[in-house]
Amino acid sequence: MLLKSSKINEFRLWGLLLTMAGMGVMVLGTAGLLLWGSSSTGKIIAAIFMVLGMISMLVSVGIYFWAGMLSTTAVILECPECHKQTKILGKTDRCMFCKTILTLDPNQATSVPQEPSLAVEEGSKA
Repeated sequence: MLLKSSKINEFRLWGLLLTMAGMGVMVLGTAGLLLWGSSSTGKIIAAIFMVLGMISMLVSVGIYFWAGMLSTTAVILECPECHKQTKILGKTDRCMFCKTILTLDPNQATSVPQEPSLAVEEGSKA
């Protein structure tokens, strides 16, 4: 459970990794200029790595945009464990904070909570 997180956070993680990879590839591309100087070989290597880094950065922007659009339509509910508001995508997801597995499908739930109004009425009748 250490490496599991909510779906929205997973999308954001992949966006961040692609951003860091793209920046790293672009920095490595400047090594072509440092190793071969301003000759045509160094410039070609720098240009290739710069284009690959920019493609990675653009893909990460797309992933961040997609995660943002998914986040606007996500169902917001209160986590029963940590009592913080979290967003859930699909039928099952994890809490963004405590990583508890949450579900909206009663068939997949391990225990169905009892409604408080019924518990109070039953207690007052006894």
